[in-house]
Amino acid sequence: MKGYKVYILKSQSIVISRDVVFHEGIFPFHSINTSEVSIDFFPDICLPRGSSISSPDSSAQFDVFRIPSRMQDTEPTVGVGVPIEPVIETVTDPVHEPIPELPTKGVMQNVEPVVVPDLVHDRVSSNFAEPVAELVNNHVLPANVKPVVEHVSLDDSLHVHGSSIEPEPRRSTRVAKKPSYLHQYYCNVASSSCSYPIEHQIVSSSVSPSHATFLANLCSTSEPFFYHQAVRLPEWRAAMQDELRAMEMLQTWSVVSIPPGKQPIDCKWVYRIKHNSDGTIDRYKARLVAKGFTQVEGIDYTDTFSPVAKMTSFKVLLSLAAVHGWHLLQLDVNNAFLNGTLDEEVYMKLPLGYETTVQGNDLVCKLQKSIYGLKQASRQWFQTFHAVVLQFGFVQSPSEHSLFIKGCGDDLVALLVYVDDVVIAGKHLDSLLAVQNFLKSHFKLKELGPLKYFPGFEVSRQPDGISLCQRHYALQLLEETGSLGKKPAALPIVANHKLSIHDGELLPDPQVYRRLVGRLLYLTHTRPDITCVVHQLSQFVSTPRLPHLNAAHHLLSYIKKAPGLGLFFHSKANLQLSCFVDSDYSACPDTRRSITGFCTYLGTNLISWKSKKQHTMSRSTCEAEYRAMASATCELVWLAALLSSFHIDTSPVFLYCDNQAALHLASNQVFHERSKHIEVDCHFVREKLNSGFLKLFHIRSQGQLADIFTKALHLPSFSAFLLKMGLIDVHPSPS
Repeated sequence: MKGYKVYILKSQSIVISRDVVFHEGIFPFHSINTSEVSIDFFPDICLPRGSSISSPDSSAQFDVFRIPSRMQDTEPTVGVGVPIEPVIETVTDPVHEPIPELPTKGVMQNVEPVVVPDLVHDRVSSNFAEPVAELVNNHVLPANVKPVVEHVSLDDSLHVHGSSIEPEPRRSTRVAKKPSYLHQYYCNVASSSCSYPIEHQIVSSSVSPSHATFLANLCSTSEPFFYHQAVRLPEWRAAMQDELRAMEMLQTWSVVSIPPGKQPIDCKWVYRIKHNSDGTIDRYKARLVAKGFTQVEGIDYTDTFSPVAKMTSFKVLLSLAAVHGWHLLQLDVNNAFLNGTLDEEVYMKLPLGYETTVQGNDLVCKLQKSIYGLKQASRQWFQTFHAVVLQFGFVQSPSEHSLFIKGCGDDLVALLVYVDDVVIAGKHLDSLLAVQNFLKSHFKLKELGPLKYFPGFEVSRQPDGISLCQRHYALQLLEETGSLGKKPAALPIVANHKLSIHDGELLPDPQVYRRLVGRLLYLTHTRPDITCVVHQLSQFVSTPRLPHLNAAHHLLSYIKKAPGLGLFFHSKANLQLSCFVDSDYSACPDTRRSITGFCTYLGTNLISWKSKKQHTMSRSTCEAEYRAMASATCELVWLAALLSSFHIDTSPVFLYCDNQAALHLASNQVFHERSKHIEVDCHFVREKLNSGFLKLFHIRSQGQLADIFTKALHLPSFSAFLLKMGLIDVHPSPS
């Protein structure tokens, strides 16, 4: 119940109030009259048609206008001992007419203050005196008429006591308003508030003002997903026209009628906002992308392989840049894929918004150059870029084909290419600018200045090192999944919780789960703390169930706790390559296979980690640990070769394990009942150990950092491992 409708005589308005007291022992129409004046408390109230008021004693028709018989009538007085004769008016007009107002002149000039006694029975509370006083006070009396309310004893008969005057009751100062349904229009919107706003988790007070401005500009823009969204905005319409104009100038296609037997592929628009180094918008980029997944091998394409920079290589480059104090510059190649030529005959449908003057039926675009989205486009572009870079004296790294090195020592210049984004690192800025000018003479480049935003990664240069995180990407993920208002979680998954392929109901739309897991996989490049959970979630993308989706949403709550958590590469770290390896024996509840987990450091900088289920079932913890050591050794061999491209020697490499049996098995050529069935490739560890490349160390389980990649830990252990791994949040929350 909202309240009672109350009519206020003074303001002539109707309000709804819960603060209502019903005085059933007092009738408001019982007037106090004198022989010379009739006091009407309700001058605007009209009586029903045809009704009349007569003396209460002469007619029983209007008994309802009398005070109940339980309350004895007393004779009001004016002044002291002056009786007041009742004056009764009769309404005879059939039309509703108000009772005449009180006269204010003449006979009222010399009237003494009116004393209104309480009409109280022995069973009626004396509190009824207050409503009567309020009833009198609310009425507009003549200036010289002062109503006085006196209390009557409950023990004696009704009579007047003393001359004490009760103070007037306090009037409410609240402004009365009409109900919303009396307005011309109203809209009752339920007020809602978020208990855990995202603003409490994103704070930029710990970063420089320039970087805080960069982050604010980065998060203040949004990009459309579909053509019908972008075509409404003039900046995106202009961007699409620029893209089509550039393709026509480069003679990317020719408009023809499709030959018989040929099937054209479709295309779509992709929209991106390019930012300057200070975070301001550089340009709106609309890119036409072919839907290459509809191409047929042998008809539309043949070879498709193209090297792409690994994220581990990018982290190694940042770690070396922090230690050696290298400069980092970023370049963006405009329309990079248009620099490659096609060897196959490919037809594409006309893009949305494209107008042509060619006449004919079934018009399509016959591609003459590769565009984004074609299966062979990346390969054609990289071949062109590779040939140009070699002309400047760069040498391609045999361990990372997207990495090019020139010179050595302080004159070393490293170039890393990720599709059409190029990062140049080196000690001397002049050498980097020379490389930049050389590439600018062959390609249309956009100089983005110091490295701050690599695709999905935020890079922040600080005096004591370089931080790397995916804060903007994490906030976008939370916004897309509707998790900005979730309560932050302290752990990525409940401790000791394991997911099974048989638990729960199947999801009606598995695409939602698959897309979410794919987004989370990209976030693990800078978040080793969620790697183990995402590894578990990725095992159920074929048949996801409700518990798997609930676990994914719980992980989003954990990500909200610290969206800016990421890696930090210290400038004072050494270049010793070391690795921590561990396994969780028979961890999978469905296959009973063990989980391998390891993390690799370059000095104190974390550069690589992995959490993966083993391919075969292990018969003992020794075998599970030994297989994990073999996987970690493979990673160490590759990292050592990658560092050798920078002319850095890291041997011997340190490997830390908490299983004594596995260490003895690797150190000694002993075959017994527990190890004779192990495959020969696992003894790869022993070979590297004997060659001097590897050095094994035993570590206690309490200090095994790789334990976080094998199982769900409790909060104290989880927090301690995060601290030891060197993860920091450059945007810590106030809590």
